Amino acid sequence: MPLSRRTFLAASAATAAAATTVGSATSASATPLASPPGDVVGKITVGYQGWFACAGDGAPINGWWHWSNNWGQPPSPTNNALGSWPDVRDYTATYQTAYSNLGNGQPAKLFSSYDQQTVNTHFQWMQQNGCDTAALQRFNPTGGEGPTRDAMAAKVRQAAEQYGRKFYIMYDATAWDAMQSEMKADWINKMRSYTSSPAYAKQNGKPVVCIWGFGFNEPNKTWPASVCLDVVNWFKAQGCYVIGGVPTHWRRGVEDSRAGYLDVYHAFNMLSPWMVGRIQDVAGADHYYNNVNQQDQADCNAHGIDYQPCVIPGDLQSGHRRHGDLMWRQFYNLTRVGVQGMYISMFDEYNEGNQIAKTAESSAWIPNGSGIRALDEDGTACSSDYYLRLTNDGGRMFKGQLPLTATRPTPPMPSQGTGGVIFFEHVDYLGAAGQALAKGNYTRAQLQAAGVQDNWASSVRVPAGWSVTIFAEDNFNGQSWTRTADTPNFVALSPNANDQLTSCRIQ
Repeated sequence: MPLSRRTFLAASAATAAAATTVGSATSASATPLASPPGDVVGKITVGYQGWFACAGDGAPINGWWHWSNNWGQPPSPTNNALGSWPDVRDYTATYQTAYSNLGNGQPAKLFSSYDQQTVNTHFQWMQQNGCDTAALQRFNPTGGEGPTRDAMAAKVRQAAEQYGRKFYIMYDATAWDAMQSEMKADWINKMRSYTSSPAYAKQNGKPVVCIWGFGFNEPNKTWPASVCLDVVNWFKAQGCYVIGGVPTHWRRGVEDSRAGYLDVYHAFNMLSPWMVGRIQDVAGADHYYNNVNQQDQADCNAHGIDYQPCVIPGDLQSGHRRHGDLMWRQFYNLTRVGVQGMYISMFDEYNEGNQIAKTAESSAWIPNGSGIRALDEDGTACSSDYYLRLTNDGGRMFKGQLPLTATRPTPPMPSQGTGGVIFFEHVDYLGAAGQALAKGNYTRAQLQAAGVQDNWASSVRVPAGWSVTIFAEDNFNGQSWTRTADTPNFVALSPNANDQLTSCRIQ
């Protein structure tokens, strides 16, 4: 049956406010980073489940893996493991469910992670939206799920290599009773071979491995601290850079954290505290910024540990997303803290409704009568790729490519050329999109503030009757190109204008 990481805390936010602080940390801190930039430090990492299968897809598990509670039967309103409904328009293979048709009359179908095209599509989205690294979730592989999980690792490797992304293995120890010996054997016998891939993530020259679940105060995570410490140190002895997916309140050893595990936490090279289920609005994000994140960063600084807190889009089914304001506030706050990396929880977690991958944008794309919420659940229209675009902009702010701002710059539903000029990262209007630009003159700095990076654009939409002159240098200098209509491919211009835009005039 599906495993869930969600843990709702009974304690109120006020309890965390009483935390004993170790110190404070801000982006202006004189304390140097514990590690230089690599494949996780200075990067946006996304948690990748890759755990969806469908009957008829050829997966060894041979069922509706994680789509339904009874995997032997197709998902339906009474056999449902979904918190959100995916937008499946980009997949070449989809599978019929027992749900009613979508609101637009189309059949209610779902994708399978076992199809290589699905994984390729996901990694292409990562490439287009600034997701640098994917953490492939690996639960206990010794049972019936093992062969399918083994196959998923190979599919992720292929996609990461094809789309220029990095990936690493993220062991989830939940309910893995013999974890101490079996996790080591799995690494030696199976997963270690993936570190030979040019796409396998390295940090400080070492292959990255994450272990999620040590120290959580939950009945399916009862290993003694000594056992956990042994596993961490064993992976470090194997030459790995080891990340800990740890409880939210790891530092104080309270609430979701068992007491007496601080030595385990401090043994990791990087700490990534869990956040799903902890906040549901901007006030909650600010509370953790003031009472948890800064103090966590100070403790990590003091112990030479990198800090990679979670950023969550929010539970869509529970109405927590606030059309992106919750997620943006976390990007803003954690950038102010000066964190070493960010971990998006999660890329494809449709079960808990915390996914950033493309999602049904309105009732037209939801099965009739399902009760599943679309991205416009609070009355704000959002494109299906909105949270991918939001992640892209948040990542650019984190990396210093956009100015630090508390105001979300990402439009939930970008104009497609009617409200202004829109530049796109890739040809054919694909990839990340800048903001719709009104008539006027835009220097490099002004374009960057609008989400258009320097030497980045590959296509543009131009409203009827408008013109845009693109300049290859700042302040309207250098080679120029004038466009008076939508232009899907800057490579086709003479001379080649691809990735040349630095400033522009719009009339």
